[in-house]
Amino acid sequence: MPLVSLDQKNSRVQFGAFEVDNKILFEFFNKVPATDRDEQLHKALYIGVLALMEDRLSSFLSRTANELGTELESLKLIFDMKKELFYRSAVKGVLAEADIADFLSEFFNRQKLADRIELTGDRAGAIRRNKTGDIVCHLAGDSGKRIAIECKFDKSIRLGDIQTKDVFTKKADTAWSQLLEAQANREGQAGIIVFDASLVDNSILATVQDLKFLPGIGLIAIIDSQKGDYRNLAIAYMLARDIALNAKTLELDTDVLKIIVNRLIKDARDMALVKHLVNANIDNMKQILAQIEKGILLAEFNQRYLIKFLAEGTLTKDDMLVFYAGEEIKERFRLVEREISDLCS
Repeated sequence: MPLVSLDQKNSRVQFGAFEVDNKILFEFFNKVPATDRDEQLHKALYIGVLALMEDRLSSFLSRTANELGTELESLKLIFDMKKELFYRSAVKGVLAEADIADFLSEFFNRQKLADRIELTGDRAGAIRRNKTGDIVCHLAGDSGKRIAIECKFDKSIRLGDIQTKDVFTKKADTAWSQLLEAQANREGQAGIIVFDASLVDNSILATVQDLKFLPGIGLIAIIDSQKGDYRNLAIAYMLARDIALNAKTLELDTDVLKIIVNRLIKDARDMALVKHLVNANIDNMKQILAQIEKGILLAEFNQRYLIKFLAEGTLTKDDMLVFYAGEEIKERFRLVEREISDLCS
């Protein structure tokens, strides 16, 4: 019998014999499938215990109690705690899987994909006692095609190119081995391994940079979770999806496939860069337009007082004060600034 259940009528969470009336808890568990709620509760308890063990949290609370409102304090606490826990080896894997699953879920909705996400990192797959393959994406509903995704936020993982592999050394996880293992263990037709820019070996970062396709092996994507940048994962997923859905049983010319996929990667990244440049240029043009408008307002203002001075031969103290402060210009510019801000938004 499951430990966690929901009272939909009263929006309450039930933990066995206990019942909790908490909106945040209810909304969280309401988004989680019933079969996964107990697992999520165990993860939440573990993360919560680690947070309570962190002495700096108590000092943070006492320091900010009189400075921040309750809501802002809670948000800042959650952000700082998440950032702190992110770098703890015991927890960052769990956070990585959850964040990536959340991103993919939103991505599927935006792209109107019928794909389904399954978190599998806590249980064995086709290989006995093997849990490699943190996320399995079931393509187009129940097509039977799968993408296995492994999340490795770990600087100790090397690339593991077969050309440099020494089979006589002690076995160690590599990007190559984890890609192959994840697909075999989760019976996937394609695989992706995801690294974080702040937690990846320099050799992988130098070789992959953003995104790399390894024919017959899978795709490597480097994201920046702390900045919320998952663009490389989105590109990798759509490429892996096309490969999984459209690959036939006949033997493929991997050299040709590599050329095509690498061109697709380049074009997708170029388009993402163009979008970034366009947005940056829009912001720059708005700033330039604002400076021009300031100059026009100042020229009109200064001209008016010059004409007044030439006509009267002097300016009163009141005139000098108004001329010096320029408050009139500030008020007029606020209206113009709003109009500029509304452009292209």
